[in-house]
Amino acid sequence: MAEILERSGYLVKVRVEVPAEKVEASYQALLKDLAKRVRIPGFRPGKAPLKVVEARLGREELMADLKERLVEETYPKAVRELGLLPVAARVVEEELREGEGFRYVAEVENYPEVRLPDWRGFALEVPRPEVTEEMVERALEELRQRYAELVPVEREAQEEDHVYVRTEEGVEFPIDLSKALPHVREALLGKKAGDVVPVPVLNEKGEKVREVRTEVLAVKTLELPELDEEFAKTLEAESLEDLRAKVRESLLRQAEAQYQEARERAFLEKLAEGLEAEIPPSMLEAEERHLLERLAKDLYQKGVNLEAYLEALEAKGELAKFKEELRQEALKEVRRSLAKKKLAEELRPGLTEEEWQAYLQGVARSYGLSVPELKEEFGERGLETLKAAYLQEKALRLALAELP
Repeated sequence: MAEILERSGYLVKVRVEVPAEKVEASYQALLKDLAKRVRIPGFRPGKAPLKVVEARLGREELMADLKERLVEETYPKAVRELGLLPVAARVVEEELREGEGFRYVAEVENYPEVRLPDWRGFALEVPRPEVTEEMVERALEELRQRYAELVPVEREAQEEDHVYVRTEEGVEFPIDLSKALPHVREALLGKKAGDVVPVPVLNEKGEKVREVRTEVLAVKTLELPELDEEFAKTLEAESLEDLRAKVRESLLRQAEAQYQEARERAFLEKLAEGLEAEIPPSMLEAEERHLLERLAKDLYQKGVNLEAYLEALEAKGELAKFKEELRQEALKEVRRSLAKKKLAEELRPGLTEEEWQAYLQGVARSYGLSVPELKEEFGERGLETLKAAYLQEKALRLALAELP
């Protein structure tokens, strides 16, 4: 039997009573499980009588294990029966007497009640991006850069050239002078095919430790195609004017996508800022951990350890500021998450099987998997989370469609 004793915002105090027969059955099951694992002199594994196992382990330790097992067995059913959605819980009282039932009180941090602001009255001040002729010309120039070819030149190497070299060890490779290290660029600038030059090798302090005898095999420069009818046809356009039109259309599509994304972000921010909810501390703590894990991954890719990063902040006296900013960002993320979920509950966007399968195919492609492989990888719970996230994003789009 389960009942709610107190409710104050997200905090709910629950009492659960477990009948004596259930307690005894769980105790016997506990003994049998332990008998399989505990080694007792004079008995083969799993063959010792339960009374011997009981005496060996001690009543006090067994009762502690039994209480833990009973809570694990009864708590999930109790909160379901009471209609709770716990995000965290702890047992604050428990009573177990010989031959009687087990009673315990749990303090539950329940999923908060969320009230959204009147979002249909929102005015989103998001400027629509403009596509100018200058942007079209810049995009055409980028196309020229993309289709440029490296061609050999009979002159000295210049800043933007590519120099092909062979070291004294016989290794051959190209060097893009625009991206080369300063001391390498300095050694090769002004050199031409056939020249042999010493290229310095520096240590971590920037000190020269040796020189590598390097032969310049060739100097090449990027040659851009002419922006003409022929170039347009290589890009499957009927003419240069047709290419300009296609580039302009592509930029307009990109601008519209950026505009809609900006509207979604602005809408979600206003929705999150305006919602009313008493947020449980455990939700904030979980989001803080998630943000730290993400930061640790980003730092690792840069060769930096999270602990070392935090120690450096502490040394500079910036750790307290970092923690406060982390908490504020966690709060924003939690409010955004609550807002999206509540909006989806209110709008109840539909999802056809055809739409869901098409979405799964897109996700599978992004992971380089087939749909069956994706389903196996995610599992039932993962797919439910994926579907919930998709419906929340769809609800955002539906809400935006109602705004002016």
